[in-house]
Amino acid sequence: MPAAAEGRTLVTGGDPAGPAPDRRYGADPAEDSAGEDSAVEDSAVEDSAGGHGAAGQVRLTAWVRGRVQGVGFRWWVRSAGLEFGLVGFAENLLDGRVKVVAEGDRADCERMLGRLDGPGAPGTVVQVTHRWDAAGGDLSGFAER
Repeated sequence: MPAAAEGRTLVTGGDPAGPAPDRRYGADPAEDSAGEDSAVEDSAVEDSAGGHGAAGQVRLTAWVRGRVQGVGFRWWVRSAGLEFGLVGFAENLLDGRVKVVAEGDRADCERMLGRLDGPGAPGTVVQVTHRWDAAGGDLSGFAER
């Protein structure tokens, strides 16, 4: 059931037999988000030792909607990524969103996710949609694209 938080709605759900639900803040559950349909359940990323992916690493992909372009948002995300010891990138999308891809320890990626929708973000964040995957291991540094 959706829960209200600071004027935003956390939307979860989905068919238990289908793909894992994404988590959207302020999203319309019927809204289709291009490029976000291959979510992997958190448990599917876990390895037999209880960690995530290769050497305990995960990939966070987040799409940030709002007034987030032209306000220093990508620079701010890069700074947070470096602070948390993550690798990845932040890039502007043609539809006005910013896509953030970050790899590292699950706890650090969760901190990044919290930072994206938290206080102090440049501009105005209206919605953050995200998914978890196993780390690809193909990223280095943290770039603004």
